[in-house]
Amino acid sequence: MKSSAKNIELTTFDDLFTAGNPPGEAGGAIREIALTDLFPFKGHPFKVLDDQAMEEMVESVREHGILVPGIVRPREEGGYELIAGHRRRHACELAGNTTMPVIVRELDDEEATLFMVDSNLQRENLLPSEKAWAYKMKLDAIRRRAGRPGKGNSGQVVQNLKGKASVEIVAENAGENYKQVQRFIRLTELLPRLLQMVDDKKLPFNPAVELSYLTREEQEMLLALMEKLAAVPSLEQAKRLKKYSREGKLGADVMDAILTEERPVPVQVTLKNDRLKKYFPQSYTQKQMEQVIFSLLEAWKTKQE
Repeated sequence: MKSSAKNIELTTFDDLFTAGNPPGEAGGAIREIALTDLFPFKGHPFKVLDDQAMEEMVESVREHGILVPGIVRPREEGGYELIAGHRRRHACELAGNTTMPVIVRELDDEEATLFMVDSNLQRENLLPSEKAWAYKMKLDAIRRRAGRPGKGNSGQVVQNLKGKASVEIVAENAGENYKQVQRFIRLTELLPRLLQMVDDKKLPFNPAVELSYLTREEQEMLLALMEKLAAVPSLEQAKRLKKYSREGKLGADVMDAILTEERPVPVQVTLKNDRLKKYFPQSYTQKQMEQVIFSLLEAWKTKQE
């Protein structure tokens, strides 16, 4: 959905937390908060793993403490919701700390979501599922903000996306093509186990996007069949599964027929340079040799016809 008015702007990452300003000016005073009072962001899509990077962070915490404070906001039910700092909190736990330095901010749901997503999307080696849910959360937050009635407009919807579709804003901020962002968001329609297969590189990205159009029941059926046959749909097979699903014709028998069909084996021919060179002058480049070879092949093809 594209915007039609341009009355206000979305609060940006830099507007919320200006990196160059001291904490007291840009984000409030730094406070030491008990780890037991710090709760994860609702629906936080980024995984906190006990991997080598976490081990290094724990060692850094033990030696230097937390160098960059987390960002939190107060919870109505008590304590604070982490907006940025989930991995730092876990590192503090593993290091034996009982508190963590944070900056407390008053942020609404959209502001908190935008900052939480943007602060994590800067990390390297994000999993497909992390990107998928992060993009979706940010898209939803932008749409809620864009569609919120503006004050003094008698309920008129205030648009703030400068005439751009919400997904285009997400894509621009992430430095990705908006169609690729749409494909990532489609992954959130997958069953958790299928999405985990994408993370584990057992199910390729593009076939997974096509399978996301299947109903939940169809995905359950397909997953059981994939496990039974130890098979993963190719992109072409996934597209056909999607087609039959849209036509209302996708049953277990159709899935079985598609997954068990014989796949063409690609033909690969390798020509070694040491064998080729004896047929050409030493001065010939690779491109010149290729031109001669394809010229001879064309002549042979014509003769066969």
